[in-house]
Amino acid sequence: MAKNKIAFIVTGYGKEVNGGTEQHCRMLAERLVDEYEVEVLTTCVKDYSKGENELPEGAVLMNGVCVRRFKVAPELPELHACFIRKSKWIRRLRKWLYQVGLLRFCASIHPVWTSMQEWEDKVMKSYVFYSPDLLAYVEQHKDEYKAFIPINISYPLAYYVAISVPEKTLLIPTMHYESSTFRAIYSKVFTRVAYIGFNTGAEQSLAEHIFSRKRMSAHGIISVGIEQSVDADWKEVKEKYQLPEEYLLYVGRVDAGKLHHIIQYYLSYKKKYPASALKLVLVGGLFSQPVVHPDIIYTGFVTDAEKYAIIQHAKVLVNPSKFESLSLILLEGMSRGKPMLVNGNCAVLKEHCVNSQGVVQYYTGKRSFIDALHRMENSEEWRKSIASKSVSYVRENYDWSIIMPRLKRAIEVIG
Repeated sequence: MAKNKIAFIVTGYGKEVNGGTEQHCRMLAERLVDEYEVEVLTTCVKDYSKGENELPEGAVLMNGVCVRRFKVAPELPELHACFIRKSKWIRRLRKWLYQVGLLRFCASIHPVWTSMQEWEDKVMKSYVFYSPDLLAYVEQHKDEYKAFIPINISYPLAYYVAISVPEKTLLIPTMHYESSTFRAIYSKVFTRVAYIGFNTGAEQSLAEHIFSRKRMSAHGIISVGIEQSVDADWKEVKEKYQLPEEYLLYVGRVDAGKLHHIIQYYLSYKKKYPASALKLVLVGGLFSQPVVHPDIIYTGFVTDAEKYAIIQHAKVLVNPSKFESLSLILLEGMSRGKPMLVNGNCAVLKEHCVNSQGVVQYYTGKRSFIDALHRMENSEEWRKSIASKSVSYVRENYDWSIIMPRLKRAIEVIG
C-alpha cells in the first residue's frame, strides 16, 4: 500500500544549515519516514545573514527524507525595512489591544483583519527567504500531498503555503511575543488552516489571546523532543577550542538579538566576584562584533558531538533569549542534569521554570542574574539535587513516545 505523502516547509535544511527551526524540522521529519513519504521543501540559502542561493537546486535524499531545494528571489529586498515601517501602525495597534486585554475580544468579533494587507504582503515578499518557485511547486502539486507542515510563521514560506492550501496545512508557528507576531495578515492563517501545533502552553496562550481561542482553527500542543546524543572525546574538544575547567555556557547564534546583554551581565558578575573561576563560553556562529575579553571564549560552529561534550562539562548553561517558543538547548541541558539559567522576561522560558518547580532558574535583570549565577556556581549540593529532577522533567514532558503520537494524530485529521 502506497504511503501518504507529506511535506515540511522550512527556510533551510541540512547539515550545512544551522538553527533551531531547522533542527526541529529534521527531528520530526526523520521520525515519520516509516509511515509516510516525507519531503522537505526548502530554499538554497545556507547563511541567513547573507540570504544567497549557495546550495544547489533540486532534490536529494537525506536519511530517508526527500529534500527539495528552490532558489529564493525576494521582491525589492532593498526596501524591506521601508515596507516594515510603512505597515507598522497595524502591528502597533494590535499589540496595544493585546496589552490592554482587548485583542482577543476584538478578534472574536472580527477574526480576519485586512488593514494594511498590501504593505504587509510587500514585507513578506521582500524577505530574503521568499521563493516564488517553491510556492509555485506547492500550487502545482498540492493534490499529491496529504499534508503540508510549515514551520515558523515569521517567515514568508510558512505564511504563503498556509494561505495557498489551508485545508491541508498543519502549521507549527513557533511564535513568541515580538512585533512581527501582531501582523494583521496572520489572522487569515490562524483562523483557516486545518490544524495548529504549538510547542508549549505559553505559546498556545499567546496565540489564543491574539486570534481568539473560539475563532482559531483546531489546535493543541505537539512540541518536539531531543536527539539521543553521542559525545565527542572531551580531551580533544577541550584542547581544540581551548576550553577552561569551569564555564558558563551559551549555545546558539552569537548576535545581539540572541544574547540580550548576557556578556555585559557576565562581566558585571566577574567584577563583583573577581575570585570566580567561571569563564563564559559562546558556542555558535558569530553574527555580530565579538567582545574581546580574556574570560570570554568563542568556539564558532561545532559539530553536534562536540556540542554535546561541551554541554556535558559546563557548570551552568544560560539561555538569555527573550524570544522562544520552546528552547531545545534548555531541553538538551536538562536531559543531562545540567543547571539552567534563563531569561525570565520570556514567557515560554518562565513557564519551564514554573513547570519544573524551580529546577530551572531565571533572572529578570542584571542584579538577579548575578545573584542567581552566584548561587548556582557555589552550591554543589544544589547542583546535585536538581540533576535527577531535570532529567525527569524532560523525560516526562518531551519524550518522543509522547510527541510523535500527537503529531501523527494531527496529520491524520487533515482531509
